[in-house]
Amino acid sequence: MNTRLNQWLQLIKNDMKLFIWISLGIFLFILFFQPFPLENSDSNNRLLIVAGLGGIVLLLSIIVRTLFPSREIEERYFQQTPKISKVISSVILLVAISVAFAFYLRYVGSVRITFFIMFKVVFVGLVAPVIIRLSDIFHALRHENENLLSDKKNALKKVADFEYENFNKSITFHSDNVTDNLTLLISEVAYIKSADNYVEVVFREGKVLRKQLLRNTLKTIEQQLQPYPLFIRCHRICIVNSYYISSLEKIDNNQWISIKGFDEKLPVSRQYLLKIKEITR
Repeated sequence: MNTRLNQWLQLIKNDMKLFIWISLGIFLFILFFQPFPLENSDSNNRLLIVAGLGGIVLLLSIIVRTLFPSREIEERYFQQTPKISKVISSVILLVAISVAFAFYLRYVGSVRITFFIMFKVVFVGLVAPVIIRLSDIFHALRHENENLLSDKKNALKKVADFEYENFNKSITFHSDNVTDNLTLLISEVAYIKSADNYVEVVFREGKVLRKQLLRNTLKTIEQQLQPYPLFIRCHRICIVNSYYISSLEKIDNNQWISIKGFDEKLPVSRQYLLKIKEITR
């Protein structure tokens, strides 16, 4: 019982400020624009009658919201799927306000209810459900955006963890001459470049980049590197470790990437350009 009561209080607390502003706005609108003929009342009574109209909007907004919570609130506090369309709940609020206004104006304000008066009653009554509905849509979109940002953050964390795990693995590049086999950490390999019947492995040793030729093909090396997403093909003659890509620039109508800590630039062919651009953004 206490849990349900606390949930109800939290629900009302979330919306109370909005309901008060709507009621105050309707009160000021009726007070200054006087859409309803209250000439038979003196100024003090007229003020009280108009305040009563604002109070009706506040009370009915709370009641309808309690009976038909917004989707976000219902999912968050009651773990239920709403059983009624929010459009229908808005219509219910409009009808309730319109009927309450009509009776209040007739029996408290002594206003003769005509078709034109009812038209103005419905027009004023539209304000609360429209604003509440727009507020629900805004909060639902914000809640959805927060969820998407949270999912994106979790996904990026998983990717980072995966890359970090692979980053510190070792890999052995084989050569036809077994004595030339080269074992390095993934984090040390900057790029691999084709050199006729050899491949040139450029790697970091301490604070400098070194090169070693291996008798192998770039195609074989590419197949060996497939389990490691950090390595991407940028040209038919070279594969680069994306961690070492510093920038992408256009020189003489050709695209080139700069390598961190190394003066040499690597060519980028058109078929790999889009992927390189995604990395360098």
